[in-house]
Amino acid sequence: MNTLANSAAVAPPGRVQMLRKRYFPTPLQGLVSVVSAGLLALILWKLLNWAFLSAVFGADGSAADCRAAGGACWSVIANRWRIIFFGLYPYAEQWRSALACVAVVAMIVLSCIPSFWRPWRLAAVWIVGTAIYYILMKGGVLGLRYVGEEQWGGLALTLFIFVATCLIGFPLSIVLALLRRSNLPVISRGTGLLIDAVRSLPLLAILFAFAVVVPFMLPGWLQTGKLYRVVFGAGLFFAAYQAEIIRGGLQGVPRGQEEAAMALGIGYWHRVGKILLPQAMRNALPATINQFVIGFKETSLVIVVGFFEILASGNAAYGTGEWTFAYREVYAFIALIYFVFTYSLSRYGAYLERRMAISSR
Repeated sequence: MNTLANSAAVAPPGRVQMLRKRYFPTPLQGLVSVVSAGLLALILWKLLNWAFLSAVFGADGSAADCRAAGGACWSVIANRWRIIFFGLYPYAEQWRSALACVAVVAMIVLSCIPSFWRPWRLAAVWIVGTAIYYILMKGGVLGLRYVGEEQWGGLALTLFIFVATCLIGFPLSIVLALLRRSNLPVISRGTGLLIDAVRSLPLLAILFAFAVVVPFMLPGWLQTGKLYRVVFGAGLFFAAYQAEIIRGGLQGVPRGQEEAAMALGIGYWHRVGKILLPQAMRNALPATINQFVIGFKETSLVIVVGFFEILASGNAAYGTGEWTFAYREVYAFIALIYFVFTYSLSRYGAYLERRMAISSR
């Protein structure tokens, strides 16, 4: 009987007792908990009522109906979604822009499948996917009407800038990280100076420089379109930050592994490709995924140099006299698009971390 009594005395507290101890330890803290819960419930109810209960849906809803309802006007999305997704792209050719977006998403999804994690397979996927995107968007071949880069816009342009920035920036970051570790002081210090110079400048300054200043510094035959110059500037900015991330991953690899490989007579490129970089990328994976997320969100900055990406398209979607009041709904919809892409990237990064942790056991 005494044993049963003792076990009952030391039994873990119930859920109610734990909640009471956590949120109502004193009368004052209990009052704060109640007031906070009431405010949170009120905010959630207001948001629910605005976004759903009193909202106007469907393309048949007019601006007058939205003003009368008093809730969210999702009809602006139903009526103006083409501008948000395709921007200035010609109306009759917008199916090409849609297929180009699908091609980019498919390319990214295939790159995330482990069976494609081979250098040549990844290269083939990205080369083919980028070529399909470019042909669809620009045209001029296969009977497709030519559409200049100045007419690209919306989600398709945002995806192009992100993919092109990664294609330029990630390989360049590996080169910069390796050069920074060079045994030759001229190369290592020169690379470090370049990286620090790029990192010391805000991205907006770099975009302006490549959009406006660089054409005055290059001969005519070297000048490209403004879009490609801006993309290269964004790729350089991405590479400078990613190079430091990779260098930190390389420093996390035990020095003895490289020394053992050198003792076995393994060449430099095999040491880097087979021993150092795989472990460095594993060490740098969380920061690398974070850099990709930042890179996707920073595509919105090209609006200041005159490109009609998805944020600028959103501004145009509600910029007419009829829908000027519905800017909240447009920005909420664009924020949802950003959230879907960035959250997918972060979840994929978490999956990679779990996979690599299992394989390293």
